[in-house]
Amino acid sequence: MKTDILCITAHPDDVELGAGGTVASSVAAGRIVAIVDLTRGELGTRGNPKIREQEATNSAEILGVAHRDILDLGDGLFEETESSLRTVVERIRHYRPDIVITNALKDRHPDHGRGAKLVSRACLLAGLPKF
Repeated sequence: MKTDILCITAHPDDVELGAGGTVASSVAAGRIVAIVDLTRGELGTRGNPKIREQEATNSAEILGVAHRDILDLGDGLFEETESSLRTVVERIRHYRPDIVITNALKDRHPDHGRGAKLVSRACLLAGLPKF
């Protein structure tokens, strides 16, 4: 599936909090946007995975995104491994975005920086035919 913008962030709600306006205006301009959450946000202090998934589904509908996936790599536990890289590369190749938006490389929350590094490396690998 071809998308214009693919947002890949650590937790459900990261896209909405960090780039919700960009997503909404992009969709309004006719761009196809998809969201991939690396985790279910199960360690969050508010809610639980079921509530977070419902909120993510509702916000995706409100924003008008084409698709939303939750990879469930393990909130607070995911690392940049071959397995996680392959999982993210597969999603990038599936959506074939022109633009990828992710968390900031440096952030107070350790998952955000770790997720950004994982996504950045996966973007490079997704373009290598031999990977």
